[in-house]
Amino acid sequence: QLQLVESGGGSVQPGGFLRLSCAASGVALDNYAIGWFRQAPGKDYEGIGCISSTDGSTYYSDSVKGRYSISRNSAKNTVYLQMNSLKPEDTAVYYCAADRQYECSTYVSSSFFRWWGQGTQVTVSS
Repeated sequence: QLQLVESGGGSVQPGGFLRLSCAASGVALDNYAIGWFRQAPGKDYEGIGCISSTDGSTYYSDSVKGRYSISRNSAKNTVYLQMNSLKPEDTAVYYCAADRQYECSTYVSSSFFRWWGQGTQVTVSS
């Protein structure tokens, strides 16, 4: 059973930064593709990025490309989402998700990820 625990959310002013963590227990996250999603109030899930389980390649949606980056720390069994130059429209609940079979691309679909974290709130406001 894979359990994902997210942390690092909070409130920040526009232009600020946050780093979200997605930690796992029980299994090695290196064997899983990790997707990051967000859901703003009243909106559907938006796939914003993915890190491949095969070669560590990363993919980002146009809405966050150049501002967000995904990385792994195998020793800590954790995946990070570094968010820079935050905007008010980045406000949402952010989720990480894992799947062994998923092949990452620029378009990250929530339908194919089996394991999900609990979500963490990110609020960007002045």
